Amino acid sequence: MHHPWNKFNVGSGRHPFTGCSRRLALHWLLLLAAVALPLAAQEKVPASGTGRLAADVAARVDAAVTKEMERQDLVGVAVGLLQKGEVVYLQGYGLADREKNEPVTDETVFNWASNSKPLCGMAAMQLMEKGLLDLDADVRQYVPEFPKQKEGVITMRHLLSHTSGITHYGKVIPTRRAYPTKTPYLDPVLALDTFNRTALVSKPGEKELYSSYAYILASAVVQRVGKEPYPRQIEKRIAQPLGMTSLQLDMDHDRQPHWAAGYVKDAAGQVTRAKEEAHYWKHGAGGHKSNVKDFALWAQAVLNHRLIAAETETAMWTAQKTNDGTTAGYGLGFAIDGQNGLRVSHGGKQNEATSRLVIYPKQKNGIVVMTNCGFGDPGAITTAIFKALQTR
Repeated sequence: MHHPWNKFNVGSGRHPFTGCSRRLALHWLLLLAAVALPLAAQEKVPASGTGRLAADVAARVDAAVTKEMERQDLVGVAVGLLQKGEVVYLQGYGLADREKNEPVTDETVFNWASNSKPLCGMAAMQLMEKGLLDLDADVRQYVPEFPKQKEGVITMRHLLSHTSGITHYGKVIPTRRAYPTKTPYLDPVLALDTFNRTALVSKPGEKELYSSYAYILASAVVQRVGKEPYPRQIEKRIAQPLGMTSLQLDMDHDRQPHWAAGYVKDAAGQVTRAKEEAHYWKHGAGGHKSNVKDFALWAQAVLNHRLIAAETETAMWTAQKTNDGTTAGYGLGFAIDGQNGLRVSHGGKQNEATSRLVIYPKQKNGIVVMTNCGFGDPGAITTAIFKALQTR
């Protein structure tokens, strides 16, 4: 299986309940209009520098990714490489839309899936730096709409480190009520209705349990503390300063340019086009999308401490502990381990896309990978690239 590729020069699983005042309806219709467009690049701060990968090294990377794509039967992939804190290589492989024979380019927009969680963590830590958010306060202090838990107090630290006891996707008990708009869950506070009657599966702080619903609650906390809609805060404090012009909430994408179609495998193992889904309602849990250029800019900003102080970022990269002192695998928004000194990472998986971010803060190196296949294993791609980079 052969995949065309392009070199770049570096330079709806919807949950709308329908049915509350006209003012509230107008507010959320205006918010929908704002976030449906790519985030604007105002107050743009240029990247800290650009570099290039040597031709022989680039060829090894290309070969490694292509081989891995063939092994996984992937349709489209985009890759970004960072060395010494700079984006040195952006590369697209395969097809953004197989049926239209459209190749992946540096403009192709992929879902970030759960790589949206570190964005939420960063927005929270920015508020903490300003003295506005107490990571160890009861989140009901900020979002009283979330039901009081008989198992104990849930804090922002619990939410960001996956130790809250809130369940992950699966069987949940929602709150069903009428809303004045078809997109009520543009408000993360209202998106809590998708799961907020579900009992905790463990006491807060008792054990590590990955939870996307916990990050919807974290998004609601950020919105309340920051006193602006959650997507607007991501736009103003992350996307605009970094010049991330394609980062946006994953709304319905009819007539959206550069969108990557998603692909799944059927029961017979055949790759087929995925059902279109809009994931905006997940917010900080999995609601964002962008092209590979912006995904790499995000990784570069994290490596170079461009959004929060280095000391604050170090706190994000410190593995948290459960109540009994057990070290968890997560810091505050990122997965943490000791590979090569310190590895900071996160993965993302939705039905129509997968993603992977891996950075080594001490070496200031990293890789980002995006695919338009829900069955993809981007971690295997990052491993293949690292091996290619180490080959002499």
